[in-house]
Amino acid sequence: MMTPNASPAADPQDAAVAIVSLYQKQQPIYPRAVNGWFVRWRWVLVWATQALYYGLPWLDWNARQAVLFDLAARRFYIFGLVLYPQDFIYLTGLLVVSAYALFLFTAVAGRLWCGYACPQTVYTEIFMWAERRIEGDRLARMRLDAAPWSLEKLGRKAVKQGVWIAIGLWTGFTLVGYFTPIRTLWGEALNLGFGPWEWFWILFYGFATYGNAGWMREQVCKYMCPYARFQSAMFDKDTLIISYDSARGEPRGSRGRKVSPRGQGLGDCIDCGLCVQVCPTGIDIRQGLQYECIGCAACVDVCNGVMDKMGYSRGLVRYATQNSMALGLTARQMWARVLRPRVLVYTGVLLVICGALAASLVLRSPFKVNVVRDRAALARLVEDGHVENSYRLQIMNAT
Repeated sequence: MMTPNASPAADPQDAAVAIVSLYQKQQPIYPRAVNGWFVRWRWVLVWATQALYYGLPWLDWNARQAVLFDLAARRFYIFGLVLYPQDFIYLTGLLVVSAYALFLFTAVAGRLWCGYACPQTVYTEIFMWAERRIEGDRLARMRLDAAPWSLEKLGRKAVKQGVWIAIGLWTGFTLVGYFTPIRTLWGEALNLGFGPWEWFWILFYGFATYGNAGWMREQVCKYMCPYARFQSAMFDKDTLIISYDSARGEPRGSRGRKVSPRGQGLGDCIDCGLCVQVCPTGIDIRQGLQYECIGCAACVDVCNGVMDKMGYSRGLVRYATQNSMALGLTARQMWARVLRPRVLVYTGVLLVICGALAASLVLRSPFKVNVVRDRAALARLVEDGHVENSYRLQIMNAT
């Protein structure tokens, strides 16, 4: 780009040229550890989902693996239930239930799924926990990354990468254990005797977990996840979202604990910046609703802690609706508007679909039989002039 002082008719070699990059370098985000009510709930869901995921393949049921999707035999075992390819309709029903549940949760409280139960959030929490244990909290990690390479830095980085890779590979191994009996798979693992497809999926899913949760993190939520882009279509002004109460917090500014903010013409926000430091996507919630916000409520927990130390009431950053903020509604009035017709319709449809799916599973016949004519044998005449054909009977036990 030529400078304004350069003449168009001048020699191009004499003109000053400035190179302007169209791409901004990605700044690393160092989320700070935080404690609070919402953080504890998020870790409850982390433990619950991972205990379910890693533990289910090891459970036995009637002398077989409790949950096993045997593609070779075309039988899918889910505890006492045996499904066949003809039962594919149940997978469709499960996907419809998942979609309506996502619509319902989003209409009520925004990105609850993203903030608490999404695999990207869950594994990012696990990987960051390992990172904090090895490299320290936010400031310690920043100092370590800025320091020149040394044996200590190399050792910490190597241990962290080793732990991340181990978690990723165990996650991939567990995934394959849902399709190959996991005890058989464990025996193959002892001598690295996996089949080609087992090798592929263990390494592929392990690498995906390692890359997404260890390196890409917030970039997956901000740039790769489609839900972040179309979530606004399911929001309205009565949806509960993480909100900053600007009427109470502004004008923001630092002050001592014993200083009255009203006497100084200040709001309750002391401009400490902790809400930005704990955010896993690096946004400032005080700037209003942003598509990068995953609704994890880490900023709510840290702000409540600051309010407690300052002696102010909690809730400067909280779950609230845009209407409640604009109209000054009480909590009772806000919740009355949250339970609006749209939410009730989603709930009703979801209950009907769940009921129909459950009834279909309960009432399905446990006995199935297919009668197929044997195409390899032609019809033939036998004694007394009768015509004989051969048929194949496939008997299926769905219990």
